[in-house]
Amino acid sequence: MPANTNSDMSFLDHLEELRWHLIRSFMAVLVLAVLAFVFKDLVFDTVLLGPSRPDFLTNRLLCRVAEWAQMPALCINPVQLSFQNIQLAGQFTMHIWVAFLAGATLAFPYIFYEFWRFIRPALYENEVRHSRGAILAASLLFSVGILFAYFVIAPLSVYFLGSYQVSARVENIINFGSYVSTVSSIVLATGFMFELPVFIYFLSKVGLVSTGFLKKYRRHAIVLTLALAAIITPPDVISQLLVCLPLLLLYEGGIIIAARVERKRAKESNA
Repeated sequence: MPANTNSDMSFLDHLEELRWHLIRSFMAVLVLAVLAFVFKDLVFDTVLLGPSRPDFLTNRLLCRVAEWAQMPALCINPVQLSFQNIQLAGQFTMHIWVAFLAGATLAFPYIFYEFWRFIRPALYENEVRHSRGAILAASLLFSVGILFAYFVIAPLSVYFLGSYQVSARVENIINFGSYVSTVSSIVLATGFMFELPVFIYFLSKVGLVSTGFLKKYRRHAIVLTLALAAIITPPDVISQLLVCLPLLLLYEGGIIIAARVERKRAKESNA
């Protein structure tokens, strides 16, 4: 039996229930966005502009390695980049947009929890117990993806795009909006792509994918992963490989998860 049967609820009742879950999620995003708006120095100077600064953790570590290994090419972002704003309301608009992105990113675990609370009444007791771990797994994977992209991919992307020149006569004068959109898209896209094992878990639970299916289309998954990496990262091989390798490992982890789901389903059907 489902954990909480709501068979007497009409379609409009379900819509009302969904509305309140969405309202609570939006309120969480709004509260965190307001905090991010207020603490703009932390959000912009420390966090968002961090990968472009020479004293950023990744940049300092790579420069130390470059000095130790006598390989100057490893020292990335040695010079502070400067940005420009060319629109009258550009900085204010960007302030609001970044605050909203920060609020949505920080509120992701709670949003996922509200989604789980909405579908919980349709789950069986054993499914409720096992799905609780999915909330923690989804939050951890999203956080790991965000941190990986922020500390590894973003500094390399900033260095590659900020220093790339087709001619010495062409100077890079970087638009602030372009920098924000590049870094935020890389970080958020990587965070969501790290949710791959969670997606595979739910798809295998409803029978849409199987271990055989995932193994059969492993080569197609590699090609798709390369394509996705090419979309969300700059056109340099190192950044693309840094995205591809973790995703391929997560795909293999998804195969293991799907196999466990199938073994458990077979055991329950034989019981």
